[in-house]
Amino acid sequence: MEPSKRVCEVRVMLSGNRKARTGRKAFMYFARTGVAKELFRPITALIVMAVVTISGCNNNTEGMASYSPTSQADCLPDLKLVDQYGRQVSLTSLKGKPVLFDFFYTTCPGPCLVLTARMRSIAEELGTGLGSKASFVSVTVDPERDSPPQLLAYAKEQRADRKGWLFLTGTPAQIDQLMARFKLVRQHESDGSVEHVLEFFLVGPDGHLRFQYLASEVHSERIAADIERAARNGGLAK
Repeated sequence: MEPSKRVCEVRVMLSGNRKARTGRKAFMYFARTGVAKELFRPITALIVMAVVTISGCNNNTEGMASYSPTSQADCLPDLKLVDQYGRQVSLTSLKGKPVLFDFFYTTCPGPCLVLTARMRSIAEELGTGLGSKASFVSVTVDPERDSPPQLLAYAKEQRADRKGWLFLTGTPAQIDQLMARFKLVRQHESDGSVEHVLEFFLVGPDGHLRFQYLASEVHSERIAADIERAARNGGLAK
């Protein structure tokens, strides 16, 4: 496979139902097209989301969600990472509120921009609830290159530099350690690109995984409702 086509190749990290797998394949195809390279730019994030929807990649029906049972792993361990401002953040300090995780990298040519735009739409659904009721954590899967200044620049470009939204980096070993809590493996391609994670992960106030979503297939409103419910009583939206 040509390097230019491998750049946006997606690793299916976690299993889902047949519909979820179909959605993954559609997303992968769209990400590999030449059109995507022009569309996936920070200044056109809203256009990207519209194109994804029109192309059939974003089948926003609740039945397309990829859910997981409650995990026994503590996804908010006593692990200190560094945020976009260069401050140390202990993940365990985030306990007490639900946390929505995604995994990305700043030099990603396409899919990560879509995921960040979707996270931003969830943040807009939550309004002032982001920060006061819940936290967002975007973790780089390319810590070798993503320093705090790069994370901050990315957050500002994507209009994601908001209260309650952390962009985190650390040593490769620390990132690997955290990803293992979500049963994820960080892998590089021969061209230096990093394989993508297309899921969001909702962690409860107790630090345990509550929900896993295939990001391109679930309404922002649904995820925001799950976050609100988890913030109130640890339950999930019906």
